[in-house]
Amino acid sequence: MSAPASGPSRRTLLTGAAAIAAAASAPASARAEDGAHDFKGRSVLITGASSGFGRLTALTLARQGASVIASMRNLDGGARVEARDLLTIAANEELDLHVVEIDVTDDSLVASGVAEAERIAGGALDVVVNNAGIGVAGPVELADMEITQLMFDTNLYGYQRVANAALPKMRDAGAGQIFNVSSQLGRFVIPSVGLYCATKFALEAMFETMAYELAPHGVEITIIQPGGYPTKIWDNGRRLTDQWLARVSDEKQAAYETHIQMARGLMSGEYSTNPIDVPNAIAEIMAMPAGTRPLRRPVHPNPQAAAGANAALAQVQAAVLGQGPYASWHAAVTD
Repeated sequence: MSAPASGPSRRTLLTGAAAIAAAASAPASARAEDGAHDFKGRSVLITGASSGFGRLTALTLARQGASVIASMRNLDGGARVEARDLLTIAANEELDLHVVEIDVTDDSLVASGVAEAERIAGGALDVVVNNAGIGVAGPVELADMEITQLMFDTNLYGYQRVANAALPKMRDAGAGQIFNVSSQLGRFVIPSVGLYCATKFALEAMFETMAYELAPHGVEITIIQPGGYPTKIWDNGRRLTDQWLARVSDEKQAAYETHIQMARGLMSGEYSTNPIDVPNAIAEIMAMPAGTRPLRRPVHPNPQAAAGANAALAQVQAAVLGQGPYASWHAAVTD
């Protein structure tokens, strides 16, 4: 995806948010089918692979021939149940799937885990899927620094740590793809999930910037924006929210009683959507030729809100970066 020195842009400049929203409105699950791609020879590191999107992505890509390195924290020397389960499936199905320990909040475990993934891959990783994340719900005023720092350390700095660890070899190879699982709440907000929205807005800004910066090095960035799906993030989120609110005074909680009730409702995790949409979208984009992969992909049966926001903001970015010293980098990023 190296940036052209001159000539026509590879980015399709947007002519209207409504047109782009309509074009993107087909659900991701309709765009790709399980087993539709051949990823033999491609290496993929996935964070947060113990459950949810991470586990599904690991199995989906391995079943399509990729060499998958699934990572999770608290591996316990390989004794963690979720790790044993993945490896049992891999053995039964003869998949090229490995498990390594990465806690995205720990610098040393990120460094050692990425290094082990590169050893397994025999060099630079072809694909990194930044997926490990957490969510909580509650009014922003009630958020102490303990929960605020944990949210940003996991959902933003964790992604940055993993990307920074994998990028040197990717840049040397002049190729690579980094997927970042964000959220539609990285484009618009809902009251009572302000901390989560803040981490996802920041993720969107950081990795769009990196897309332009990495364009001359042939490394591509894609931001995946799921809507609501039934995954384990909700179970973990309820536990973290309870721990956080237990530290908040009764007086402050009383001031936000309605918001707290709404927040708990948001954390129910009761959705009829199919989480396989996310790995299917990642597989479809992986299969695209280098230089044509999108910067963003909303993933949900009803992605119109995120697609419209993406289109409108892409027009602003095109106006800011589409000419002058940034033009060639902007032109090399497909949206």
